[in-house]
Amino acid sequence: MSRLLKIARREYIAYVRTIGFWLSMLLMPIGLAIAGGAPMLLEKSAPIPTLAIVDLGGDGIGQAIAPHLSVAHGGKAQAILVPAPVAIASSAAAGPALKPYLTGERLLPGGRKLDAVAVISGKGEATSVDFWSANLSDPTLAQAVGATVTEAMRSQRLKQVGMALTDIAALEKLEPKFKEWSPKAAAGQISLRDRLPGIVGFVLGMLLWSVIFTGAGILLNSIIEEKSSRILEVLLSSASAPEIMFGKILGAAGVTATVLMVWAALGGTALATMNPEITRAVIDVLLSHGLIFYFAVYLIGGYLMYASLFIAVGAFCETTREAQTLLGPIMIVLTIPLIFMGEAIKRPDAPILHTLSWIPPFTPFLMAARAASEPPLWEVIGTGLLMLATIALVIWIAGRAFRAGALSTGRVNLAGFIAKVRSPE
Repeated sequence: MSRLLKIARREYIAYVRTIGFWLSMLLMPIGLAIAGGAPMLLEKSAPIPTLAIVDLGGDGIGQAIAPHLSVAHGGKAQAILVPAPVAIASSAAAGPALKPYLTGERLLPGGRKLDAVAVISGKGEATSVDFWSANLSDPTLAQAVGATVTEAMRSQRLKQVGMALTDIAALEKLEPKFKEWSPKAAAGQISLRDRLPGIVGFVLGMLLWSVIFTGAGILLNSIIEEKSSRILEVLLSSASAPEIMFGKILGAAGVTATVLMVWAALGGTALATMNPEITRAVIDVLLSHGLIFYFAVYLIGGYLMYASLFIAVGAFCETTREAQTLLGPIMIVLTIPLIFMGEAIKRPDAPILHTLSWIPPFTPFLMAARAASEPPLWEVIGTGLLMLATIALVIWIAGRAFRAGALSTGRVNLAGFIAKVRSPE
């Protein structure tokens, strides 16, 4: 046991004492925050487009939509409205006349570039909009113009049937007092607090996936590096194969736990600062629904299952290129839970989720995601026992594979891998 702990300590220190480890760990939340806030940041920093409205219909829709498009939404105007730079007799003539302004060859008075033009023609139900834009990629302004013209056409139609502006405003505000109820809700009426367990379960499932993926990757790289440099042979001369294998698994688990605790501390602090009520609700969900227990059991079980598998693969590979060819099927298996975990929030009782939960490679992720829906106790026990039996089998196979592969040289095929695993001690 002492040698196992020494190997685990050596594996742990080899990673956490490097500057790159701490930089990567601390920069990851910053990167995620930037990625999440990038759309908002780009939206706020992007220049407000200049839009010209050409109304050829004669029923005043252009004048009706102008105030709505220039009203600020979320602190930013959708468009700055300007008169048409040239006289346009028809929508067919709009293209040639506006092209120099939209391409930047000619500028508006004051030196401003024209970004888009909405040419409105026709009347009543025959109203049409030709939207010309210099930006091929962003349909936001075109959608805003289309939606605003639609509302203006509906308002005009209501006026024609004798409705006053006040009646139209009241009609637009008309909506039912809609409430959602469920016998499973704490107060009867469904609230965010009642939906929070499903969200937390999904987050825990995703967190479990990232922890397993990160820890397994650390193990794989460590084994390949030490095998290619012959360090693994030196370790085998002073410790048994199971001690080395479990020492490395424990050391990588410590590294992953360090990352997890730092991220949890940073995320918890940020959430508590921004929304203390949600923070208290999340803590209450974790404690009251037993998600902490679920997470601990499936985290340990899933990590042991995949860590043992990855360490066995690493023992038979001389380079990371060889490992990538063997990891292809494993990565496909790891992507399947990602597809279904999102559905576990909305449809935790779907038959396919029940079925997949009984398949051991998927059990840790899907049962963690479904935990908030309180699956039957027999299902929890059954999937847990099946997962434990699979873990024991994987560890046994991985132990034999690690012992056989640690001293092997050259490229190994599937038949050679199976033969070495089946060979007697």
